[in-house]
Amino acid sequence: MIDLDTAFARCPLIAILRGITPAEVVPVGEALIDAGFSIVEVPLNSPEPLASIKALADVFGDRALIGAGTVMSPADVAGVRAARGRLIVMPHSDPSVVRAAKASDLYCMPGVATPSEGFAALANGADGLKLFPAEAIGPAVVKAWRAVFPISVRFVMVGGIGPSEIAPHLAAGAQGFGIGSSLYAPGRDAVEVGRRASHLIAAWRQASA
Repeated sequence: MIDLDTAFARCPLIAILRGITPAEVVPVGEALIDAGFSIVEVPLNSPEPLASIKALADVFGDRALIGAGTVMSPADVAGVRAARGRLIVMPHSDPSVVRAAKASDLYCMPGVATPSEGFAALANGADGLKLFPAEAIGPAVVKAWRAVFPISVRFVMVGGIGPSEIAPHLAAGAQGFGIGSSLYAPGRDAVEVGRRASHLIAAWRQASA
């Protein structure tokens, strides 16, 4: 199994599969990993999310970091751990959820929109910060945050991120990107997801060069 640092070093793009079903998750996961993704998230407001997480972990757990998004409570954390998910991604920064994730030996990236939330999340053990919603925060805010947060703190932009948003946020100091509807939407097949994944990775590589 790969750890969080290794997964981000390979590819700092997180595939957010909101709305995916267990029947389609393995082909879509295979397309993503073949394209170069190393982190896959199934939001818990998807149909049967824990079944999808378990299926991904069973098939790809040695090649990718599999986890859950929209994790709202410590009970959710327990369910993700039971399904063999290893990453907890949150839309908020509830300290009880962050602490539950760390107590379960899971990686955790809470959602934050202010420096106060960010520093509090780190104090509770967060492994990185999900800056959400990214379209409201923008590169100028990322640059300002970067000046006061330690460089070791990973900023992951989530919300409205497509290929054209990667370069300006990366230049401002972001280190990762959660990709949702520009990558996967309900009903989008594995071939199309793979095509979009390749396009996103190409945009990241170009911006990183």
